Amino acid sequence: MISMNGKTAIVTGGNSGIGFEAAKAFAGRGFRVLLAVRRIGKGHDAVARIQENHPDARVDVQELDIADLSSIRAFAEHVSTRYEKLDLLVNNAGVMTPPLSQTADGFELQFGSNHLGHFALTGMLLPLLKNTPDSRVVTISSLAHRNASIDFDNLDGADGYRPMQFYGQSKLANLLFAKELDRRLKAHGLETISIACHPGISATNLFKIGQKDAPEFLKKLAGKLLQTPEMGALPTIYAATAPNLTGGEYIGPDGKGQRKGYPTLERPDPAALDEKTAERLWNVSEEMTGVVYDFS
Repeated sequence: MISMNGKTAIVTGGNSGIGFEAAKAFAGRGFRVLLAVRRIGKGHDAVARIQENHPDARVDVQELDIADLSSIRAFAEHVSTRYEKLDLLVNNAGVMTPPLSQTADGFELQFGSNHLGHFALTGMLLPLLKNTPDSRVVTISSLAHRNASIDFDNLDGADGYRPMQFYGQSKLANLLFAKELDRRLKAHGLETISIACHPGISATNLFKIGQKDAPEFLKKLAGKLLQTPEMGALPTIYAATAPNLTGGEYIGPDGKGQRKGYPTLERPDPAALDEKTAERLWNVSEEMTGVVYDFS
C-alpha cells in the first residue's frame, strides 16, 4: 500500500477484528482515521494500540451505534461539521447470529445493523464522499451470502427466524447494496466508487456462541485453522487502496474455497448480481430508514 498522506478514512467497528487491523494499516500509511465505535472506551484503547506501532498516526474516535438511526444521524452530523472531505468509508461493523432481537428502531438486528445501518450511514455521508475526488465506499460482505436470499415478506423475523439464515441474508444485502450503489454513482457521473469484499473465514470476535464468548479452546483452535485478523483484513485494505479498481468489484482471499489467502477478484453468488432484487432492496431500505440518497 502506497502512502495515503492527507486522506481521511472512516472505519465502522474499527476497534477490533479486521476493522482494527485495516484501520491500523491505513493509519500507518498516512490516512487520518476515524474509528466509529459503539463503546468509546474500547475505541480509545484501539487508538493507543495503533499508536504503539505508529506513534505519529492521526486517529480519532467517535461514538456510533450502527443499530440506531438516531446515533447514525448524530455521527453523520458530527463528521459533516468537522471534516471537509471523506476519501474512504469502510462499512465494517456487524453482528453475527444473535438470538432474535431488534435494533433501536425495531428492525431485526442482523439486517438492521449489517445492512440498513450502513445504508443509512452511507447515504448521510454521500455529500462529503461525492465532493471528494476519487473517494471510495468499501462494504464488507461474507461467504455466508452464498445460497442466501432476501425474504422481503419476513425481514423482521416475525414469521420464523434462523440466526444463520438471517446472517446470510444480511451479507447478501451488503453485496447487493454495494453493487447497486456503484451503478447509481456511475449513472450520475460521480467519481466515488463502491466496492465489496469479504475476509474469508477469519478468527475474529464475531465468532460467539449466542451472545457469549466462545470457549478458550475453541478460540485457540480457530486461531490455527482460520485466517488471522491481519490476513482477514487484506481484502478490505486492497479494496480501499488498490489503484486498478474501478468500482463494482468483489474482493476476497485467493485460497481454496476463498476461505484463506491473499486478495483477489472474485465472482459472487448469482443472487448478488440480480439487479431487480438490488433495486427492490434499495427502495425498501429507503422506506425503512427514511434516508433518500442525493446523487445530484
